[in-house]
Amino acid sequence: MFEGSRGDLVVYYSGSRWDGPPGHDRHMAEALSRFRPVLFVEPIVSALTGFHRPELAGLLDRPRLRVLSARLAHLVTPVVPGFSRPAVHRLVPPMVRRATRRAVQKLYGSTSREPLAAVVCSRFGDPGAPLPARRRVFYVTDDLVAGAGMVGLSRDWLLREEAASLRRADAVAVVSESIRERYARDGVHAELVANGCQPDAYATVDEAPVPADVRLPGPVAGLLGHVNDRIDLALLEAVADTSSLLIVGPVAPGYDSARFEALTARPNVCWTGPKPYAEMPSYLRLIDVGLTPYADNAFNRASFPLKTLEYLAAGRGVVATPLPAVTWLDTDLVNTASTPAAFAARVREALALPRTEELAARRRAFAREHSWDRRARQIAELLGVGAAEVRR
Repeated sequence: MFEGSRGDLVVYYSGSRWDGPPGHDRHMAEALSRFRPVLFVEPIVSALTGFHRPELAGLLDRPRLRVLSARLAHLVTPVVPGFSRPAVHRLVPPMVRRATRRAVQKLYGSTSREPLAAVVCSRFGDPGAPLPARRRVFYVTDDLVAGAGMVGLSRDWLLREEAASLRRADAVAVVSESIRERYARDGVHAELVANGCQPDAYATVDEAPVPADVRLPGPVAGLLGHVNDRIDLALLEAVADTSSLLIVGPVAPGYDSARFEALTARPNVCWTGPKPYAEMPSYLRLIDVGLTPYADNAFNRASFPLKTLEYLAAGRGVVATPLPAVTWLDTDLVNTASTPAAFAARVREALALPRTEELAARRRAFAREHSWDRRARQIAELLGVGAAEVRR
């Protein structure tokens, strides 16, 4: 039996998947489960999803509802194929709501209609809007309106869906100052709840097993995370001109494949492909400086990259492009540069800096100030959950 009662439950409609490299929503849901039981609801999937995205082919082969702990469960919500077509899309929210209701009944063994503690939604078009809940939080983790062209969606449609989600919400949280400022111009108050990190996950990086698939002369600069249109490939090429470069993570299909293949063919560059999250400490052990080489566009300027804080939690140096999120962190522990030549120069300087115990401790201490537990406390406050209810 799931812990608590239906009235304690937070349903978290995620905009990102549970499996694979953990993203914002998974980290937040795990941390939030210390305050209340959480049902994490995956983005929708159909029988055809695996053909377009082979890495998701196994989602429908496992149980729809998985109880991960006494306070955390995971739900897959299958819908009809062709759900992106306008005529079919109207059928999706009712299907997701029915799946959610059934999952709640299974978790608590009851058909009670007691209101849920809360619904948190980090995707547009809140499918849980009709579910009875005492509190609703719309949590904006990316500015999809700014990135409409990048994600292949209509800007007008996104604006309509965003406006509807804002109207339904009792409270709004956003991941960056850029999004908060845009909402403020429209008279919407939003709480800034930035991305965080898991300091404990990186506390023993220097004792992690050394991976066998990397052979690079040190010191090493590294990018750990997704490689896609958000990454400025010219910055990585400039780094590789003078330094060893390690890239760990999946590459989006069709992402400037010829240039990326040429980069990874260099003898001082190693691309491992995607790796399980549990193995990240081993790869972080190999790098001396972590890279956040985001391209300068409106979507990225409204983002808050996870990897910057994760590098610091591992005691590593960081070189990043000067996104507003880096400015908000307000620390000299992150070096910034925007052009390829300047970025590579900052990397060389950071690689030449001795990694002393004192410096590593400063980086880790700073990361602890930005833990997911602290971020989850902010969301819990928006949900009206007192600090006394935190489970340790």
